Amino acid sequence: MLAFAFRRILLAFVTILVLTATIFTLINTNQNTLRAIAINELGPQTPAEDLDSWVADNVLTKPLVVRYGEWLSGFVVGDWGESAVFRRHIFGYDPDAGRNKWGVINERLYATGILAFWVFLIMVPVALLIGILAGVREGSLRDRSLSTLSIMTTATPEYISGILFMVALASRKYHIFHYIPDIPTWISTGQMAYLDDFYFKAVANMRNGISFEDLFLPVLTMVVYGVGYIARMTRASMAEVMSSQYVRTAILKGLPRGTVIRRHALRNALIAPFTVIMLQFPWMLTGVVIVEVMFAYKGFGQALFVASTNMDFNMIMACSIVSVLVVLLTQLISDLGYVLLNPRLRLR
Repeated sequence: MLAFAFRRILLAFVTILVLTATIFTLINTNQNTLRAIAINELGPQTPAEDLDSWVADNVLTKPLVVRYGEWLSGFVVGDWGESAVFRRHIFGYDPDAGRNKWGVINERLYATGILAFWVFLIMVPVALLIGILAGVREGSLRDRSLSTLSIMTTATPEYISGILFMVALASRKYHIFHYIPDIPTWISTGQMAYLDDFYFKAVANMRNGISFEDLFLPVLTMVVYGVGYIARMTRASMAEVMSSQYVRTAILKGLPRGTVIRRHALRNALIAPFTVIMLQFPWMLTGVVIVEVMFAYKGFGQALFVASTNMDFNMIMACSIVSVLVVLLTQLISDLGYVLLNPRLRLR
């Protein structure tokens, strides 16, 4: 186990070096990209001759290998540079930085971490429950209904469901509470008037921290999209385990069906969903770009989008490193967890 973990960590370092070298080379060998970086430094009204002169004096004065080595050495010690777009240091804590003492990456990872926490807290239990309920009765009406619902949620992209939730819950004209035909008897007129005037935020404010209204629509959008995929994998794994010989034998011997499912079927059925759940972490970090941009949620994905569209070199490199680290770390945890859940496997 330790040897396997060591090999994976070593492979992670090699992957990071290859990725950063590739991105660094692509950016520093493209004249249009270098000119875009110069525009960020000098301003959009700078003449082309001055831009080319800045690139020649500040970028092309040293060989590419030397520049990459200088950048990598600074990155290792925590000097990730300044962001040309956000006009702040990218990583770490700077007590002399004024109001924004923490770096852009630190703040954005924290915001995305809060979002991811609530998404996983809701998505994983709901998805596992749906998958288990569908898988234990393969081919039944319940199975077909839950499977159809899971396929529908997975087939609906975030930018579609997000817009629908905006219209239904954040629009004054098409708010869902406007179309309730009859006020339920357990809701008073005053409470209904409050619901009729209540709107969720379509744009996250986040000036005074992260509030419930800032999180509700992004979390709802991501949960609806992600729950279907995990539920389908759980359903397929549960159906396969329930049709295995040892489960059938236990049921035929007279053990209660619920006991067989809890003690014998669940552990083996959760092996495949565990891997799928771990793969959702990289999606939460980078695949959440659409949701964060749509709702103006100031997280890691939105920072990556802004850096990419404005050719912020230091931010692009920093976001690339963080993304790779998260992907490799979750893959390592997934592989180790897979072995712990399935003792029949042995690492070589």
